[in-house]
Amino acid sequence: MGFFSRTPATPLAGVDVVLADLDGVVYAGAGAIPHAIDSLRQVERSLRLGYITNNASRTDASVAAHLTELGLTVAPDEVVTSPQAAMRLLGDTVAPGSTILVVGGEGLVVEAEKAGYVVTRSAEDAPSAVVQGFAPDVSWTQLAEAAFALKVPEDEGGIPWIATNTDWTIPQSRGIAPGNGTLVSAVHTAVGRLATVAGKPEVPIFHEAIARFSARKPLFIGDRLDTDILGANRAGIDSALVITGVDRPKHVLAAPTGSQPTYILGDLRELHEPYPQTKVKDGITSVGDAAVRIDGVDVVIVSEGSRPIDLLRAGAAAIWATGRAIYGFDVPERLYADTFFRP
Repeated sequence: MGFFSRTPATPLAGVDVVLADLDGVVYAGAGAIPHAIDSLRQVERSLRLGYITNNASRTDASVAAHLTELGLTVAPDEVVTSPQAAMRLLGDTVAPGSTILVVGGEGLVVEAEKAGYVVTRSAEDAPSAVVQGFAPDVSWTQLAEAAFALKVPEDEGGIPWIATNTDWTIPQSRGIAPGNGTLVSAVHTAVGRLATVAGKPEVPIFHEAIARFSARKPLFIGDRLDTDILGANRAGIDSALVITGVDRPKHVLAAPTGSQPTYILGDLRELHEPYPQTKVKDGITSVGDAAVRIDGVDVVIVSEGSRPIDLLRAGAAAIWATGRAIYGFDVPERLYADTFFRP
């Protein structure tokens, strides 16, 4: 008498729309991340594929053109940007036709004008709101104008302040660089106010994407726990963290409850591979042939296994299951060895 052994499903099983972040997932700077394009082209053949980006420096059309140059097939309306989400938020409080002060680049200016707003760069023009997004050429002058416009607290009659996103860093071809969060923080330090955030990890940008693609069971792919994965969890959708961008294995092990992904991927090829089940027996957590156990404050590697990604998955599952913070453990360096692509 034989027995039935079911091969584990891939992360794409049952998914109707794949939503992918860009920086750190598809590309770093202008260049594609290894295996990303071929893997996403494979997705294109059977599923709807859209892109969500917190990067406010470029228009949806320019992003679509860049992705097309890299070998994908992308129309502008398949790119959901944080400036688009910011305009949806702004429309709730500031009427089209109003003047708004924009800190940022073309991606934000174009969306503001498409939404019917008059764009200024000067607080002297009495703007009705400040909208701030990332651009490589944002200067002290732009930050100062924002601070001047926001000097009165909103609860005392001051104008709204919307940030497209607050990512602290952004992957570039030469490494990790400061992101919009650092620029927003500079204005916050000057005026003592907090911005309303449109992009990840807040849910407006996810709701926009789900509605645009009529998604019933989307999968979101990102490279950051604090924006991509936290935002997907808040929006109630499955997520995959790919270790090709900002967050590395040590960050995965330390992920708090709200930022733990559904799947952990070494690169995007693993979207199409059976995702191994996590098994727990006799206090040992195993994924594939990798196994880890928790012994008091010690995280013990029982078996390194044949794949570093499975060892990371096992370690993460074991640590996360305790509900305890990472600093309460003695973690062997081998568990968070970084053998994955680094931008």
